[in-house]
Amino acid sequence: MSDITNNLEPTTSEVKKTGIKKEIFEWVEAIIFSLVVVVLIFTFVFRVVGVDGRSMEPTLKNEDRVLISHLFYKPKKGDIVVLNDQTEDRKPIIKRIIGTEGDTIDINFINGKVIVNGIPLDEPYIDENTLTPGDVEFPVTVPAGHIFVMGDNRNNSLDSRHSEIGMADIKDLLGRAFVRIYPIEKISFIK
Repeated sequence: MSDITNNLEPTTSEVKKTGIKKEIFEWVEAIIFSLVVVVLIFTFVFRVVGVDGRSMEPTLKNEDRVLISHLFYKPKKGDIVVLNDQTEDRKPIIKRIIGTEGDTIDINFINGKVIVNGIPLDEPYIDENTLTPGDVEFPVTVPAGHIFVMGDNRNNSLDSRHSEIGMADIKDLLGRAFVRIYPIEKISFIK
């Protein structure tokens, strides 16, 4: 009788194999779950967007990568945002919000000052004043559901001063850029 009972019990090597298989399965399950969570987060909460061009210098450089989020975001003056481009390129564009709905924007192209609601902006993020006009006549008032955006490299930026971009519809807002993640040595929060 004891021989029959001993044959039904698993051997030590069978127990080890079962334990290893179980552990591998648990690891694979954890990795798949983690990947699904990361994909969902980067699909619905965050996105990585590349900077294309020099219009946001000195704040952001060409080929920088930024993390954006649109979750619970309401446009505010001074934020750097990513928009769907309405030009032929159709690439996302990165600009700074200068005015939101109801704001009146004026630009003095002689002294280069940007004026919002009669108050000149303090703009420590630009290297040179705004001396290059576009084809939009100033002053302008930002309509409901829109924002007025400009690049930090004011004299080398296609932005709301140009009818090609114009006032950006907030429906085209992909999100606010809040962290530079590439190049790695320049990882930082964006101001």
